[in-house]
Amino acid sequence: MPGARARYRGPGTPRRDVERWVRPEIRALRAYEVAEPAGRIKLDAMENPYPWPAELLEGWLDTLRRVSVNRYPDPGARALKAGMRAAMGVPEGADVLVGNGSDELIQMILLTVAGRDRAVLAPEPTFVMYRLIATVAGMRYVGVDLRPDFGLDLDAMLAAIEREAPAVVFLAYPNNPTGRLYAREEVLRIVEAAPGLVVVDEAYAPFAQATLMDALAAHPRLLVLRTVSKMGLAGLRLGLLAGHPEWLAEIDKTRLPYNVGSLNQASGEFALRHRDAFEAQAERIREDRAALHAALEAVEGVRPYPSAANFILFRVPHGMARRVHEGLLARGVLVKCLDGQHPLLADCLRVTVGTPEENEAFLEALRDTLA
Repeated sequence: MPGARARYRGPGTPRRDVERWVRPEIRALRAYEVAEPAGRIKLDAMENPYPWPAELLEGWLDTLRRVSVNRYPDPGARALKAGMRAAMGVPEGADVLVGNGSDELIQMILLTVAGRDRAVLAPEPTFVMYRLIATVAGMRYVGVDLRPDFGLDLDAMLAAIEREAPAVVFLAYPNNPTGRLYAREEVLRIVEAAPGLVVVDEAYAPFAQATLMDALAAHPRLLVLRTVSKMGLAGLRLGLLAGHPEWLAEIDKTRLPYNVGSLNQASGEFALRHRDAFEAQAERIREDRAALHAALEAVEGVRPYPSAANFILFRVPHGMARRVHEGLLARGVLVKCLDGQHPLLADCLRVTVGTPEENEAFLEALRDTLA
């Protein structure tokens, strides 16, 4: 019937075609999964729990009303780049690229250097997208275990660099999911030893108050990644890559045209002009992190680890991680269960620092679950 919605009436499962054409390493992957909050207190994704300050909302909406969405966005995001450079302390002489979140920039870096049998190296456990994107790009991924206290095993890292000659080394600074901030001197040892790029991922810089931006001039193979997600703008999907102009000129060739939309550019520019408000929120989160860590230390059977990020990794009694996760869900709190993702994360969960009220609700649910 004209106008009726067409329904797919294919011949059935395309399993044979999938197995023929999809690369085996892609079939072996699991897509990145995000839990459905379903009305629960959401403390699983390292988001800033605070909304935009009320006094900024009308100005932001006025800014969006002036955007011509019938036109393509500025392909170079020039005004946004300028705001991000200033806000993130990018030094003179370094160039910057803007991406649709830092994930896109990670993908662009790896597509730039991808080649048969080329390696990507990172300490583990760490951000899962390094492995996933390396695999999608057709590269070998090499993980080097952290020490039991989640510090870098520098000798093992240097030995792996010597053995594998990686095209890219990723270092999350501080690390996700452990929250550990590696010693600056150790990071620079790795930068000096690596034959290829070293990408220092500073996603949690607002909470760590530490950066390698100032080392860019002395180390041409060093790149620094930043994002606005953790400062309270996760919905905008804006990331920044800073580094030597010659490297960034090559990486920019892998960027899809108009990768950052006009509304996102305008929103980011506006927010960065008012970044004092978001920096005040980050300071509040740092204070709440200390209080939450102290409260977790007082819960019998729980071991929280020091964190320089906006989350805390904690370990529960042996064999209880899944039960604790399910108990928290049943009590309306969503955190991340990491048990089973890496041997070092056995019995571990990760909680984002929320508002004081959310933190207290989490602690009460945790105590009830463990009782």
